[in-house]
Order: sequence, then structure tokens, then C-alpha cells
Amino acid sequence: MALLDKDGVRLIVDDTVATVTLTNPAKRNAQSPALWRALAEAGRSLPGTVRVVVLRGEGKSFSAGLDRQAFTPEGFEGEPSFLDLARGSDERLDATISEYQEAFTWWRRNDIISVAAVQGHAIGAGFQLALACDLRVVADDVQFAMRETSLGLVPDLAGTQPLASLVGYARALEICATGRFVHAEEAERVGLANLVVPADELDAAVQDLTTALLAPPRDAVIETKTLLRAAQTRTYDDQRAAERAAQARRLRDLAGLSD
Repeated sequence: MALLDKDGVRLIVDDTVATVTLTNPAKRNAQSPALWRALAEAGRSLPGTVRVVVLRGEGKSFSAGLDRQAFTPEGFEGEPSFLDLARGSDERLDATISEYQEAFTWWRRNDIISVAAVQGHAIGAGFQLALACDLRVVADDVQFAMRETSLGLVPDLAGTQPLASLVGYARALEICATGRFVHAEEAERVGLANLVVPADELDAAVQDLTTALLAPPRDAVIETKTLLRAAQTRTYDDQRAAERAAQARRLRDLAGLSD
């Protein structure tokens, strides 16, 4: 039974595994503000039992990016158009983009591991949604592209930090500035994809990875993810200290001495 099924997003929870599915294959799972609000709601709706969240898109494409209706003068019904936003105050514009970003920020919470199962097109907002997840398993027909710069915009849905972290500054800049496609072989080689499989094996590969991620004790996984996420911003000595503190907590927990 779905905990959420609205605006192109469905959330199903099976004990420790949640599956978030983009459900508009007729439009290649194009994104809208309503979809972003539904994704943010899915994150808030996760039960505490969930350890792994799988993100997938129905049909031939993961997500072809922002719905082209966003670029029309009227935009989406009931939503501010891009022109409306541009004419508004700095505070309103910042608040609106911040709200949109919420759909992309909860996937790296320390208490879960998120896995994007990506096939076909993952363009613009679709690419950034895949980047929002901790891990990416991709089909051999995948086509990543960051098209925002080509449209006179910037990637603003929290995708620049993970992209630069995964592939490095120079390659991230080249990918964004050219808007070119990154295909499966390159995606795996440069670190965008953890695993590339034939399209008809994508679901099975994600299931195998999910099973492996659930094997270790949950608290050890949470502590390890917390360490790794902070490692980029800490000094070497500060990271060593954080490792010692985390290991002390684990040893006390295993010995039955934790509070």
C-alpha cells in the first residue's frame, strides 16, 4: 500500500526499504514544483524503520528534467512563472528556490542510504535528482546531461556540490558548461555511476545492492556514513578524532555499555 501517491510521485514502504517512484512516463517523468513538493513530503513520510530508499522512474527514462511548461509565460497553473519570480523581491525568489531544493536534500540523511536506479534520460533536474542520492546504479542506455547553463540558467537544485565531489571541478565545469551527454561507460569511469548493468537487469542489480546494504548493523552504517560525509570538510586530524569518537560509541554499544 502506498504511503503517498500524488503529483507524479509514489512512495511504498516495505519494512526497512522504501521505494520512491516517479510515475509520469508519458512525459518521461518531467518535473514540476508540485512533483518537488511531493518528493519533499515523501522524505518527511518515511517511517523510522527505513534503512534504504530506492529512487526510480517508470518507463524508458528516469527523468527528462524540468517540464517545458515551466518556460512558457504562464508557467504551471497555480505556480509563479519564471517571469513572476524574476520580478519579485530577492527574499521571495530565494525562498521559492529554497522550497524547490527541499525535494533534493533529504536523500543523504545519515539514517538512510539512498540508491537511484537510473535508465534512459537523466537531464537537468533529472540529473540533479540522481546526484541527490548516495549511490547510483545505471542502465547501459543512460544519458546524463546538465542543460541548465545552455538555457542561460545554473543548476540550482543542490546538484553542483555532489557533481564536483564525484568527478572533480574541471570535469564538472566542462559537463555543465557544454551541456553534453555523459553515457554509461564514462559515468562509471568518472564516478557518477557505482554500477552499470544492462537495462533489463537494473531492478535485479538494485535489489542485490539493497540486500548488501542491509546486511551490516544499522548503527555501524549510520556512523560510517556520518564520518564519510564530513570527511571532505574536516582536517585530517579532526577526522581522526571523529573516527575515534565514533569507534568508542560502537565499542560501548557492542559491549552493552551504551546509555
